[in-house]
Amino acid sequence: MFAIMTVTGADHTGIIAAVSSALAGMNVNIHNVSQTLMEEWFTMILRVGFDEEALSLSEIQERMRHVEQAENLVIRIQSEALFSAVNEI
Repeated sequence: MFAIMTVTGADHTGIIAAVSSALAGMNVNIHNVSQTLMEEWFTMILRVGFDEEALSLSEIQERMRHVEQAENLVIRIQSEALFSAVNEI
């Protein structure tokens, strides 16, 4: 399954490392990533792939909470199909 993950927060060292390490620990593969800084704000959008029989979207979201809290970020994940459908309207 493919999903879209967004990461936002005040810029600081280690955000990409924290997010990618947590995803790797769940065997979630990053297929594409875009990140930018808007003044002091960090934003990143990732297209990730994973085995939905082994891991659900809600499990990924829950397991990313420690990264959110430790790095003071907002991390959201949603199905790529849902993301695409909403953005086509």
